[in-house]
Amino acid sequence: MVWNRIRDAIKGPPTLEGPSKLPSYFPVEPQGCEKHAQRLFECLVKDATEKARDMEKAGYGKSYYPDVEADRLKKLKEEEKKGGAAVGNAKAVDGKKDVDVSQLPSPNDNPLDECRTFIAYYTRCCDRELKKKKNWMLTEPYRVQEEYRYNKSEGGDGSTA
Repeated sequence: MVWNRIRDAIKGPPTLEGPSKLPSYFPVEPQGCEKHAQRLFECLVKDATEKARDMEKAGYGKSYYPDVEADRLKKLKEEEKKGGAAVGNAKAVDGKKDVDVSQLPSPNDNPLDECRTFIAYYTRCCDRELKKKKNWMLTEPYRVQEEYRYNKSEGGDGSTA
């Protein structure tokens, strides 16, 4: 533990390579990473969620479903051809003195960029701590017995799931 802190002091703060994204083991909170995990969770709840909601209100929200995403991109292109909602919004905002244009969302923003440093610290800590024996159980997948799974073909057998 002391060696890790010395190594961290020498290396300096961690950095993320590429776009901001959460690691595959994300909701895990291993022993020894509680502080970093809580900071990341708080940032995601406050800053990243606010930015994602602002992007959705502006019409820039991205979807996980490919057909919805294709429709959204098509609408954005049509609006740009017509005169642009983005251009219209910029003109409407330019007239107002109390609005900071740099704080407005853009189509290519990533809401996780607000928590980029917290993600880097969380990733570094979890990569180190998940290798330890006390945290191995957190990385193992859970197996659910067949009797507890929902079976769609046998809907009316009277059992409660």
